[in-house]
Amino acid sequence: MKAPQLGLYIHIPWCERKCPYCDFNSHEALKIPEAAYTDTLIADLLEETRDQRREIQTVFIGGGTPSLFSVEAIGRIMEAVRSAGLAAEAEVTMEANPGSVETSRLQGYAQAGVTRFSLGIQSFNDRCLQALGRVHNNDMARQAVAAAKTSGAASYNIDLMHGLPEQNLERGLDDIGNALSLAPPHLSWYQLTIEANTRFYSHPPQLPSESILGSLEEEGARVLSAAGYQRYEVSAWAQPGQECQHNLNYWRFGDYMAIGAGAHGKLSTEEGQVFRYAKTRQPDDYLATGGIQRRGIRILDKTDRQGEFMLNALRLTEGFSLALFEARTDLNPQQIDAKVSELVDRGLLRKNQEQIQTTALGRRFLDDVVAAFFAEPGE
Repeated sequence: MKAPQLGLYIHIPWCERKCPYCDFNSHEALKIPEAAYTDTLIADLLEETRDQRREIQTVFIGGGTPSLFSVEAIGRIMEAVRSAGLAAEAEVTMEANPGSVETSRLQGYAQAGVTRFSLGIQSFNDRCLQALGRVHNNDMARQAVAAAKTSGAASYNIDLMHGLPEQNLERGLDDIGNALSLAPPHLSWYQLTIEANTRFYSHPPQLPSESILGSLEEEGARVLSAAGYQRYEVSAWAQPGQECQHNLNYWRFGDYMAIGAGAHGKLSTEEGQVFRYAKTRQPDDYLATGGIQRRGIRILDKTDRQGEFMLNALRLTEGFSLALFEARTDLNPQQIDAKVSELVDRGLLRKNQEQIQTTALGRRFLDDVVAAFFAEPGE
């Protein structure tokens, strides 16, 4: 089994305020142990790459709010990544929140090696932002975009959510219009979901009706397409050539190492095994253990490899080729023939020679389509 492209995920778990919808591994802190955590990340990276012979093609620094870390800390981390084997043209994405960024700071991150910023704007409407518990407002969001444009980084992404408290159809479309007026190279536009272990789960807000959501998704997609953005994944829209390469590697079931508190990784072996693992979740525990131990290592069996491949690849508008399925899972594509044919007959999948993709109906019921592939593969 030929090993796929290799990425690296780096998790920085602190934020200024925990948002009521967020179920990520993020923690409010008045004082961040930046130096100690940076040292531990570097030790973690050295352990992860000790026997790794592949170059790192993409890096994603996520959180939490990575932009709470200083330029110097991000510089140290990036220097360690380069020493570990970073490809010359690697894409390096860093999440940044309005309110924790300024032009000089983003310029410093770019000089340290960040090539792409992902700005957690979520909405340009102050009422919606307040309902989401965000610490920024519309003006700060626009200032963050201006800072990203002049940072020296090659690209940036605007993160937008829809289906928000205080949001109706008009406000939802206004958010898209405001984003398009800034002409971002990439736009992530996804629906708010209420997750367990969040404040919104225990105290649910009033959300837009299904009718409003359906109209917003349909009209929003039309507006984005008309503006020249291509939908290449369920929630990802990009100008031509501006797709996020790190996320594409996820969706194509590629490999990625993970460093940082609670970070999750996925790797393949030459023998055809695929395994997932995680790092210690609590930041204090991660620091105390030196951050180098993989936890919860799980080798994927045939059913898991088949199902998890579909969980990722069917999110892509282009779908996947049978050759990619075989290369990433080490499974015979004939094993999915019957299931694919059944879903094609139901109008949920489309098969064009060796390429398989969801239809518009299949994208609408994607969870059901994916669930079908977690059934036992044929022999």
